Amino acid sequence: MPVTFTFGEFLGARSVIGTTLAELGDVHENLWVITPDIGATLVEFRDKFPDRFLDVGLAEQVSVGIAAGLAYDGNIPVVSGMLPFLSMRALEQIRTDVCYPNLPVKIIGTHGGLVGNGGSTHYAVEDLSLMCSLTNMTVTSIGDPLMVGEILRQSMSMRGPLYIRLAVGKKDMVLYEPGEHDIRIGKGIVARQGTDATIFTHGTTVAQAIQAAEQLAEDGRSIRVVDMFTLKPIDEALILECAEETGGRFVVLEDHLAYGGLATRIADVLADRGVHLTAFERLGIPQVYAGFGEDEQLRDKHGYGLSATVAALRRVLAAG
Repeated sequence: MPVTFTFGEFLGARSVIGTTLAELGDVHENLWVITPDIGATLVEFRDKFPDRFLDVGLAEQVSVGIAAGLAYDGNIPVVSGMLPFLSMRALEQIRTDVCYPNLPVKIIGTHGGLVGNGGSTHYAVEDLSLMCSLTNMTVTSIGDPLMVGEILRQSMSMRGPLYIRLAVGKKDMVLYEPGEHDIRIGKGIVARQGTDATIFTHGTTVAQAIQAAEQLAEDGRSIRVVDMFTLKPIDEALILECAEETGGRFVVLEDHLAYGGLATRIADVLADRGVHLTAFERLGIPQVYAGFGEDEQLRDKHGYGLSATVAALRRVLAAG
């Protein structure tokens, strides 16, 4: 029986990964799980299907190479680890061994953005830019822990590779009621309706965007919040719809470098389609190594915390 959670409650995305993979292992006898020594939350799959579980130790390149080999043999491999290392240390293997032959390898991991207080070596802040640049790669960034299970289930029928970005995954806010939205890879979610401006976001900052919209609602302003959890392929139709329906006023908020991530992909869509906005602001990590600190502390320090988000929305509302 599925457990029901409501907005504001907390649930670990890692636990959802473990239980979902164990369930999927019953249905898909060719499902394999590989980890570079980050397997504590995969014990359910490991104990249930020990012959289809591999812990290769701290060797991300090896985990991706093995996954590619298993996929060539008709299997569905999932590589689960820490994204700062999977996205960069194993980038060549992902590009050449997985994306080039368009294999159904799923790469899922934690520490996307300035989370975990691990310092700049342990933050994945360039990863979305890198993954979106790879041919054949589908790229997602998920904030709601319950969505992780749904995306994993959908991914079983995908032909090519998939990247799933999470935060720390130990204590994640539930954003949506089960069945509240039609969650489909490649389609954004309108998390909150609005007509005056749109804030696009993904992953850990979705909850912050909703909070900012609620603050402005107290002033009578109507802010649309879009959870663009799939960055590639991006939902172009939804971007164009928001440009038309919310006054051409956009703010993009993300726990990633301000250039190269979601804001860049949205700007590309607008430029390619010749769409002129009234106002456009991007909030994200500047070109600095962010250092140590808690999530909210680092967002405030680097100019994309809650107060900065509210201020950016006020600026775009005043434009034109």
